Amino acid sequence: MACKTQIVPIFFFSITIHFFLLLIIDSASSQQILTIESRSNPATPEDCNNRWIHIRNLPSRFNLDLLTNCSEYPVFDDFCPYLANHGLGQKTHARSRSWYRTDPLLLELIFHRRILEYPCLTNDPGVANAIFLPYYAAIDSLRYLYGPDVNSSSQHGMDLFEFLQSDEPGIWERHMGHDHFLVMARPAWDFSQPLDNDPPIWGTSFLELPEFYNLTALVPEGRPWPLQEHAVPYPTSFHPQNLSYFQAWIQRVKRSRRTSLMLFAGGGGIGSAPNIRRSIRNECENSTINSNISSSFNIIQSNVVHSGLCHIVDCSNGICEHDPIRYMKPMLQATFCLQPPGDTPTRRSTFDAITAGCIPVFFEESSAKTQYGWHLPVDKFAEFSVFIPKEEVVFKGLKILDVLMGIPRSEVRRMRQSVIELIPRVMYRRHGSSLGLRSKKDALDIAIDGALQTIRDKLGNMLEY
Repeated sequence: MACKTQIVPIFFFSITIHFFLLLIIDSASSQQILTIESRSNPATPEDCNNRWIHIRNLPSRFNLDLLTNCSEYPVFDDFCPYLANHGLGQKTHARSRSWYRTDPLLLELIFHRRILEYPCLTNDPGVANAIFLPYYAAIDSLRYLYGPDVNSSSQHGMDLFEFLQSDEPGIWERHMGHDHFLVMARPAWDFSQPLDNDPPIWGTSFLELPEFYNLTALVPEGRPWPLQEHAVPYPTSFHPQNLSYFQAWIQRVKRSRRTSLMLFAGGGGIGSAPNIRRSIRNECENSTINSNISSSFNIIQSNVVHSGLCHIVDCSNGICEHDPIRYMKPMLQATFCLQPPGDTPTRRSTFDAITAGCIPVFFEESSAKTQYGWHLPVDKFAEFSVFIPKEEVVFKGLKILDVLMGIPRSEVRRMRQSVIELIPRVMYRRHGSSLGLRSKKDALDIAIDGALQTIRDKLGNMLEY
């Protein structure tokens, strides 16, 4: 009976959300939306030189209709509650102005809403430097990953391709898709199943389809080799609306007392097999019972007194995923935040830590350094992070605490300042934000700049060859 009583409100919630989103997002390339946004984003033709974007007007079955199925995947979590605020999710509490319960799966919806505010939109695809496809690929993939179509995953995306070929085919054919880009809110691995797998394994084959080899895909995690995808930050729960809210958070980060030396927020590491998460848990547990390290567990680091060497926020079974209060306060109180790989190398926690001014500690270069070059400058990684090879910890007994405690206090201060300077680059500000805040490029602005440059390079190579 409990399940039946929940179906009706979820159904009506989905329909209401769908109707509301239709009012805001549908006909994304219409002149009405372009006029509204251009008033709040004044741009001259000179400002938009080589930056014009045309948003392809896709049928709603490729985006908004998919949101009405938000509770239909029994194995996958119901994401209906997180559709609020155009994909940012519900506010963490009633008086919140910047914090939401954001689900990373809804990055496609967040990106779709925000790109409507881009100052250089055009209704004419012929003059556009790039074409954006507002296709909710990750949400559409759920029926192949968890639903009745799981054994036809090679078909994921073919309906979209047929539409692009039949509806105004000249838009695609002008550059054979080289000027098109989209967002896919799951790691690229989930879209990389070889077409000849029989029987199919995990994932769909969207990025393996020859039809889509030419387009640019923005994903939260890319594969090691540079193909058509580029990694962009996972969305955190911090989405400020104006400059004063953003600056207030920066001041809180700067003033925060760092009473823990290092912190790990995550799950895993409880099995018997040796791995980096197990090593972290063992070291943390030993640090709390080994009184020989320091009297009363107090050490001096970065001009503060650390009352603890290591703190663990247990996020097993996804309990932290939509509850930023659970882990953000401990991150504000920690000097270093450990970022061990899990099922895949990257972690949303990396960007949560940066937002909290907590210096990230990586154990694989593929966790960030080889992923987010647009947002986290590769040549400056040593300025804002620490790298400790996981093999040294797991198999050679290197103590993470020894490495971190060996970093001079002056260096720690410089690293934290560098982390704080990265905060605007990894946050996704709220849609409809103030002009003052829009003057700071956020994760989405930088992603669009990167996509435009990638497309320019592709088209330049086509002309050369």
